[in-house]
Amino acid sequence: MVGLDRTGVAAGRPQFVSASAFSAGSMVTLDEAAARHLRVLRRGPGALVGVRDGQGLVGEGIVVQVSKSAAHIDITSAQRVEPLPPVHLLVPVADRDRMLWLAEKSAELGATSWRPVLWRRSRSVSPRGEGVGFQGKVRARMEGALAQSEGAWLPQPFPEANLERALLAAPSGDRVVLDPGGAPFVGHASPPLSHPLVIAVGPEGGLERDELALLAAAGFRSVSVGPTILRFETAAVAALAAARMVFGTAPSSCAETQPEPLEGA
Repeated sequence: MVGLDRTGVAAGRPQFVSASAFSAGSMVTLDEAAARHLRVLRRGPGALVGVRDGQGLVGEGIVVQVSKSAAHIDITSAQRVEPLPPVHLLVPVADRDRMLWLAEKSAELGATSWRPVLWRRSRSVSPRGEGVGFQGKVRARMEGALAQSEGAWLPQPFPEANLERALLAAPSGDRVVLDPGGAPFVGHASPPLSHPLVIAVGPEGGLERDELALLAAAGFRSVSVGPTILRFETAAVAALAAARMVFGTAPSSCAETQPEPLEGA
């Protein structure tokens, strides 16, 4: 049974991601996919919806018009939510469908950024997720997951890179690489996690010795998320979920935005 205090997806109120920022009193235009979704749900003018921009803005609005190519929403309230403690993912370039599944879960669990890495064993995968077209699919999957999970921040997606370039671009902070032979990811026998945290996830078949050496030289320590060999997407989700449990959530800052005064008022 849905709680009476819920106003989002769980209570049947559609949630959408806007390509632009907004404030209370402004009008937002959603894309063709959102318009199609509203028509499928039979939600027309007057319906209440939730809107978020993926950059911390979360609001509510009223549907004004739905056409074949767009939906126009009158924003009635908006607030800004502070980001979660940063957790960055270096994910393998791998099977396309499994990467898309991981992109979805990364958005649900609040990953801060997503950078695919072309590991040596990534090169034998076919069909693998890479290229501009695939990046668009990753973005779309993340937006759908963000709306469904009612999150406020999209992971920042980056294009694929080789290991050397990925290490140069990796944020500073606590750095770990998932390795079955490593110390437990969390626990009394392991150093406490700190953020910003960067989690490197290897490909199917594991990392080569020289890749592990490069990671170690860049300050990554090997950690394990369980006693069995996990698929890359399972390992990444387990690590991200564990990090979120350790860090908790950042204090929210929900400053209400007010409509801009009308000219001459």
